[in-house]
Amino acid sequence: MDINQVVILTLVILLVMLSIRMPVALSLGLAGGVGLILLRGLDYATSNMGSVPFADTASFAFTIIPMFILMGMFAVRANIATNVFAVANHFARKAPGGLGVATVMACAGFSAVSGSSIGTAATISRLAVNQMRASGFPATLATGIVAIAGTLGVMIPPSTFLVLYAVLARESVAAMLAAGIIPGLLSAVFYIVYIMLFGQRMIRKEMAHRENVDDGMDSSGEKLTAAVDEAREELARRATRIRDLPWRGVLHVAILFLIVMGGMYSGIFTSTEAAAVGALTGLIILIVEYRGKGIRETFIAFKDSLLDTAQTTSMVFFIVIGSGLFSAFLVTAGVTNAVANWVTSLDMNPMLIMGLLLLCLIPLGMFLESMSILVLSVPLLYPIAMEFGFEGIWLGIMIVKLIEIGMVTPPVGIISFVIAGSARVRAETVFIGVIPLLVMDLIITAILFFVPALTMFLPSLIR
Repeated sequence: MDINQVVILTLVILLVMLSIRMPVALSLGLAGGVGLILLRGLDYATSNMGSVPFADTASFAFTIIPMFILMGMFAVRANIATNVFAVANHFARKAPGGLGVATVMACAGFSAVSGSSIGTAATISRLAVNQMRASGFPATLATGIVAIAGTLGVMIPPSTFLVLYAVLARESVAAMLAAGIIPGLLSAVFYIVYIMLFGQRMIRKEMAHRENVDDGMDSSGEKLTAAVDEAREELARRATRIRDLPWRGVLHVAILFLIVMGGMYSGIFTSTEAAAVGALTGLIILIVEYRGKGIRETFIAFKDSLLDTAQTTSMVFFIVIGSGLFSAFLVTAGVTNAVANWVTSLDMNPMLIMGLLLLCLIPLGMFLESMSILVLSVPLLYPIAMEFGFEGIWLGIMIVKLIEIGMVTPPVGIISFVIAGSARVRAETVFIGVIPLLVMDLIITAILFFVPALTMFLPSLIR
């Protein structure tokens, strides 16, 4: 078999395993192993299978990932999201689509301490979807807002994706995290503008539809109306005085963000030390929040945080190992060099070439797990970007932004499925609500692509 036939066969094996729903990490690892056997024989393949997992994960910089994940788990159980949402709802409630605006604000705030899109989406979904529906939001809009705003967790620091990219591309972790701030906030602003301009129309149509339904309602319709009225009364009760709001949630976000980001950029901590101190601070906040619930409840919350951190960290490293084996196959087969040489030889504008390559991440995101896309795309796109003279930090933001889009895009948009399960609606409902907001995401992506200064402004201040 020649190299081209081996590459094609290996890709077919990968696609078959993915189509039968084998875990992505396992699919990548097995396909890469088979490809190495076909290329160089069993001894070479087994040697790589023994060395690649260690070589790809034995990096001190990777200790940042479990620490940030642990900090986020402590933040979830300390009810920070609940308190942040209550404060955001108080100030946004009079704006058009106020609850939707509050949801985006809460997702942005909680992302600053959770570092996880799935965790942010799942937590805020339980708080916001039912309240939005009770306030007149159609199910599609309510779930779509939470899904798209949940993706802010992979952009706003401390983001696991940004840290992983920095480690894989050997870029500065501190600079990479700083680069995510402006794109993350810009995304939140665009989502809010969409809700205020177009969401209100959808709410009015939904309320008119409900009134028509009420005219001919039966006993089940009366129960539904009673439930909606009860939810509205609960919202009214929560519209309290400013001084009575749960400000401690906002304070906790500020403390964690300042300790982690401020510690890194002031030079007090290295990035790994900042992650560890952030996790310790998250534990202290958890203990303070549980001080009235007893030692047993505090210990259970602490134990569950550790277990969830171990599970999530294991998933991340499993994907890194599987992708590492597949990347080893691509390098051995000369695919990475061939792609880089072919692309750089094209008689086209480098910006156009880079844009087309980045756009390929969107269809990939429809079928592959998001972290796998990140780990696979870096060895392919980073050398090309360097050859063309692009900034590695800017490339990372573009990759992560396009991965954001894939996280909510059918048919494998994992966050959309998380929201569907949490809100007890069909996945199709979430996908319908997400599509208009994806247009906003594409606009933001185009702005970041053509105006790299937005991404590079903050990193340039700390270099």
